[in-house]
Amino acid sequence: MTFPQAVALYLKAGKSDNYLGKIEDYWKDAKVKDMTAGAIKQSAPVLYPGCSGATWNRQVITPTQAVINHCAELEKCAFVRIKRFDFDETVKTPVDQLWLDTFLLYARPVIKALVLVMYATACRFCEAHRLNWKTDIDFARRTIKIRDTKTGKQRTAHMPQPALVALANLPRERQPYTQGNAYLERPFWRSESTLRNYWDQDVAKAAEAEPGFERLTFHCCRHGFATTMLRKGTDPKTAAHLGGWDDIALFMETYAHAMQDPTLTDKLFGTELTQAEEHNEQNQQLTKKR
Repeated sequence: MTFPQAVALYLKAGKSDNYLGKIEDYWKDAKVKDMTAGAIKQSAPVLYPGCSGATWNRQVITPTQAVINHCAELEKCAFVRIKRFDFDETVKTPVDQLWLDTFLLYARPVIKALVLVMYATACRFCEAHRLNWKTDIDFARRTIKIRDTKTGKQRTAHMPQPALVALANLPRERQPYTQGNAYLERPFWRSESTLRNYWDQDVAKAAEAEPGFERLTFHCCRHGFATTMLRKGTDPKTAAHLGGWDDIALFMETYAHAMQDPTLTDKLFGTELTQAEEHNEQNQQLTKKR
């Protein structure tokens, strides 16, 4: 079996086609049995020269292994295990309301809808990319069905008003995304690379117009959901449930970001302004008594 034949079986099962175009071209004449773990790792810097280990893992190792192991489950080849590339994991800055409001001034409609959906539901980019107008989005009930998640569980998320309006304003464009014989209608039908380019362009536009505007990534929206929910008083278990996290420890360790303002301890005695005013009043009363 050739790798393109393996890809066809993978897509026929309704799996994601993310990143597979370049990989399939690279291995177009290769038999799956000849694709060793070492050869697959060597393909990563060829396909994405100059990128980080995190990019190679996400855009080469994971999808290639997923295709081969799907066929292995069908008993058409052997399973493959591939050691991931090492990389320095940077701490994500969470999207907050100020960043979001600024970005929305410069984002094109499809990116505006995408950032609002991801921030409002904590869905990952790949989950948003798969959304289907007919089966996943219910404007009457204001819900979004998030399926094929990283944990394999489907969930239904509430759609806050800003996300609902942004989605409703997108055109209903029909694009043939073949998965088996199905034709899917998607709000975010463009390829991942196109949407990432749009995002980068819109972020650059905002950064040029607004000094100090930070260039955040798609995944910062998921961090923003967690952090904002907690800072607005939602308990961790509820916030994790609403965002689709099963592991609360992971949720708190990775996605909940501490505020960096040391003066927050003033809240122990009221706000700084309130405390100063009360202190002055007390001093004035003591002076009058004396």
